[in-house]
Amino acid sequence: MTIFSGIQPSGSIHLGNYIGAIRQWVELQTSAQPCLYCIVDYHAITVRQDPDTLNENIRSLAAMYLAVGLDPTKVILFKQSDVSAHTELAWILNTLTYMGELERMTQYKDKIKQHKKNNNVGLFTYPVLMAADILLYQTEAVPVGEDQSQHVELTRDIAQRFNERYGDTFIVPKVLQPTVGTRIMSLDDPTKKMSKSATSPLGYISLTDTPEVITKKIKKAVTDSGTDIIASDDKPALKNLLTIYSVLSGKTITQLETLYAKQGYGKFKTDLAEVIVNWVKPIQARYQTLMVDQVSLDQILQHGADQAKILADKTLRDVKSKIGLN
Repeated sequence: MTIFSGIQPSGSIHLGNYIGAIRQWVELQTSAQPCLYCIVDYHAITVRQDPDTLNENIRSLAAMYLAVGLDPTKVILFKQSDVSAHTELAWILNTLTYMGELERMTQYKDKIKQHKKNNNVGLFTYPVLMAADILLYQTEAVPVGEDQSQHVELTRDIAQRFNERYGDTFIVPKVLQPTVGTRIMSLDDPTKKMSKSATSPLGYISLTDTPEVITKKIKKAVTDSGTDIIASDDKPALKNLLTIYSVLSGKTITQLETLYAKQGYGKFKTDLAEVIVNWVKPIQARYQTLMVDQVSLDQILQHGADQAKILADKTLRDVKSKIGLN
C-alpha cells in the first residue's frame, strides 16, 4: 500500500500534529511500502515567510521527522519543492477543478480570516496542489488529521473526474485516521483545533517546548465545570486532555478515568504534564543531535527527492500523454 502525507515547515511540530497524523506515519513505515513523507514547503509560502526562517524551518522539520521515529531507510523523506512534478500536475488539475469546490473548503475560509491582507490565489488553490501531491504517487491511503479530510475528499473527486474523462490514470486514495486522537484541540479553547498559528502559544504544546513551558501550559489548560475526570462530549476540554494522556501513556481513557476518580484536576494535570515531559525528552535529545549535522539532513532530503522523482515523473508522463501533451 502506497502512503503519502506531509506537513508545512511553518514552525515546530506540536502534539496535535503528532497524535493526529505522524504517529500513524511511524507505525506504517514497517507495514506499507512505499511511504512518502513530504515537507510541503510550497504550501507554506501561501502565507508570507521570511526566507531565512523558512529555510531553517525546513531543516528543523526534517530533523523532527527523524527524531520522532521516521527511518530514512524505510521511508522516502523529501522536500516538495525539490520535485517539480508537484506544481506541474497541480496546474493540470486546476483545469479540472471547479471554483465552487474550492470556495467550499473550510480551511480556505479560516485562512482568509487570519490573513485578510494576503488573500492570495495560492490560498484558494492550495487544495489542488495537495491533490497533486497525493495523486502523483498513486497513493492508496493518506494518514492525516481530521481537519485535512475535506481536502482528501476533493482529491478523490478530482481523480475520479480525470479517470472518467481520460481513462484510468489515478488511484483514488482514502483517508487513514487513528481510532483515537484524530483531532486534538487547543488547550485554551477546546472548540478549536490545536494549531501553531493560534493567537496564544498557550493553546498548543510544541515538541521543542522545555519541561517548564509544558508544565505551565498544562496547568493553564482550560477545564470544564465540575471536578469529575470523565471523557464525555459535554466536557470537551477534559476529553481532549484525557486523549493526549491516553495516547502518550498507553493507558486507555477508561483506565485513566478510574485512576483519577475523585482526585480532582490538580493531580491529573500534574501527572499529565509529567507524562508529556518524559515522552518528549528522548525526542528532543535526538532532534538536537540531528540539527547539528546539517550535511546529513540535506543528504537525506536529496536522496528522498531522487527517489520521489522517479515515481512522480512516471505518473506525470502518463497524465500528459492522456491529455494530448506527449
